[in-house]
Amino acid sequence: MKIVLREDVDNLGRKGDMLEVADGYARNYLVPRGLALKASKGIVKQAESMRRSREVREVRDRATAEEVAAKISGARVEIKARAGEGGKLFGSVTSSDIADAVLAQSGVEIDRRKIDLVEPLKELGPAELTVRLHSGVDATIHVEVVAG
Repeated sequence: MKIVLREDVDNLGRKGDMLEVADGYARNYLVPRGLALKASKGIVKQAESMRRSREVREVRDRATAEEVAAKISGARVEIKARAGEGGKLFGSVTSSDIADAVLAQSGVEIDRRKIDLVEPLKELGPAELTVRLHSGVDATIHVEVVAG
């Protein structure tokens, strides 16, 4: 069955894509949940407009992400944390703490979920982190955890 997606569906496609899927999958899952519409002439035209608006939005979002990357790329962010002997922190520095510090020190707001931090920082010292701002647009920030 030919369908047009109304929403992004994991492992299937993005909003506005016209796809061929199994009849049962379309009838029993996609259409009842409002994720897709059965393809017809009017729906196909609507899908084309959804794709065009998605492309315009993606270009705008990418340009914004590149501007933000230019502002914060190579930036040095200092975070004060309480530490004991040997440089071990009482607690840890999380991606949320880093996002707040970037906002306070550079005036750029970044989403904490876009900071590539495998596990929280638990020691004093430098760390180099990647911020994924958009697909293909990454920025590197230098975080310095100091005793405070």
